[in-house]
Amino acid sequence: MTQAGRTALPATFFVANTMEIFERLAWYGFFALSSLYMTSPQNQGGLGFSEQERGLLQGMIPFFLYLFPVLTGALADRYGYRKMFLVAYAIMCPSYYLLGQVDTFMGFFVAFMGVAVGAACFKPVVTGTVARTTDETNRGLGFGIFYMMVNIGGFLGPFIAGYVRAISWDWVFIMSAFWIAVNFIPAYFFYKEPTDQNQQKGKPLTAVFQDIQEVLGNARFAILFFGTLVILMSYGAKWITGETTLIIYALWFSGHIIWDKLASSKKSAPWYAQKISLGNKPFVIYLLILSGMWMVYQQIFITLPIYIRDFVDTSDLVLMLASYPDLLQFFAPVDISLLQSELTRLSSEVASGTLNAKQVYFELVHTKVMVPNTEISQALAAIAQTPAAAVEYAQRWASEYRQINPEYLIGVNFLSIVVMQLMISRFVERFQALPVLVGGTIILALGTAIGGVAHGAIMGGAMVLTSILVFSIGEMVASPKSQEYVASFAPHDKKAMFMGYYFVSSATGFLLAGPLSGYLYAEVAKGAERPDLMWYIIGALGLLTALGLVLFHKFGTTPQAESQPSVAIA
Repeated sequence: MTQAGRTALPATFFVANTMEIFERLAWYGFFALSSLYMTSPQNQGGLGFSEQERGLLQGMIPFFLYLFPVLTGALADRYGYRKMFLVAYAIMCPSYYLLGQVDTFMGFFVAFMGVAVGAACFKPVVTGTVARTTDETNRGLGFGIFYMMVNIGGFLGPFIAGYVRAISWDWVFIMSAFWIAVNFIPAYFFYKEPTDQNQQKGKPLTAVFQDIQEVLGNARFAILFFGTLVILMSYGAKWITGETTLIIYALWFSGHIIWDKLASSKKSAPWYAQKISLGNKPFVIYLLILSGMWMVYQQIFITLPIYIRDFVDTSDLVLMLASYPDLLQFFAPVDISLLQSELTRLSSEVASGTLNAKQVYFELVHTKVMVPNTEISQALAAIAQTPAAAVEYAQRWASEYRQINPEYLIGVNFLSIVVMQLMISRFVERFQALPVLVGGTIILALGTAIGGVAHGAIMGGAMVLTSILVFSIGEMVASPKSQEYVASFAPHDKKAMFMGYYFVSSATGFLLAGPLSGYLYAEVAKGAERPDLMWYIIGALGLLTALGLVLFHKFGTTPQAESQPSVAIA
């Protein structure tokens, strides 16, 4: 025991936290740059996907990543944490590498799904290790250290990936695969199973499915829910039209209504003969409302990077770094030879009528410069007459119009959490969970709205940094309390089990966030030329979520649930 009566944390705890840093380096090194990579032209090393394709991938794959731990956690409890760590790395390592080798939508989908499956094997094992290597005397400290490791990895990952992508996009994925490969060493040589052989094995999968039915709903509900989401995603990906979507939805819900009328009310009936049934209704409703908060939250990773690249002039930040050439080259690198070749190509395509001025602007931002449209037109006309002029324009634009890499700005989110989370948590712990959760969600919404103001602002870089900081404060306020609030309606003797299913809200939030991002970016930001309106809409959805939480607290909980004692979740 330590001086204060706190049990010392064992070596296995620190081994698991070390592996968490490397896994987060891999994930955020890729994911924070994923929007930039998927939408960059193929001639610049990207995939050239449409906004709808990008949104579909960023919604569907992380959804499964956050959903699968319900099953992989049960497998880890039964067959061993160390084995599951090794399985996770064996899946993730080649999958990260393959992400940089494929260039088709289906190929990227399969490789990305491999990353999701591997990460889903990893997540419950590392958190389970923290839980099993701590006790009532040091659990708060243990999870505090773990949360810090998550954000240290999240902060460093995009910085390292941003640096190596200046060499080649391939190196982003090589580095992610490398970080996972490093984890084989501590997992194989230093990690010790945090259980003894006499400890009871985890639940069999049949018991896990029974828990799912008790907490969330039966198989009929799952079919209705997932089918509804698949139809919604198909519309968001532009695979089906709005009219077709309405027809399919009408048929889908009508079929389930008829199916329900013919079904039996007996719980002993086969699953296909049962009526649609929710598990714990207040909990399911809460998860659906809370998914709105996570839908807004995810925009900082999947929408903000490309918004900064395409619409925010960060030259004010470049000017601040002008006196520090090495830092300027790190944070705002420009490949002059690439810019020169792009100018030559674009002038030729404009002269032939293949591209218009608007398209040229969005092509050039991929080279990390943001040039006024009037100057672009003049330059391309001059280059068409004198091709050698491309050299002069490339050199001048690299000096005058260079931009900060978006992924470095996103890192402010992680850095602020490392620095401020403890202080904010101490401040809000004196208040009840719901007002803090609602307030944090409103701050999230405000942060996104400020992001919209950054477009066209003279101090665009400073404004977007302000947006990220406000957004991060909202996250630090709302995220812990969103878990604590579960205790107000979870059955008193099953709070731990309900907390295990809390992350379904994150999964659903991801599923909604991707298609929403793809649709708004394509139709509002680019199509209607109102990138600011896109963020105001996202902010409004955050406010709608806050209102939903208030109404849920007033009308959604049962008297029995409200009478149960409240427990704060660490």
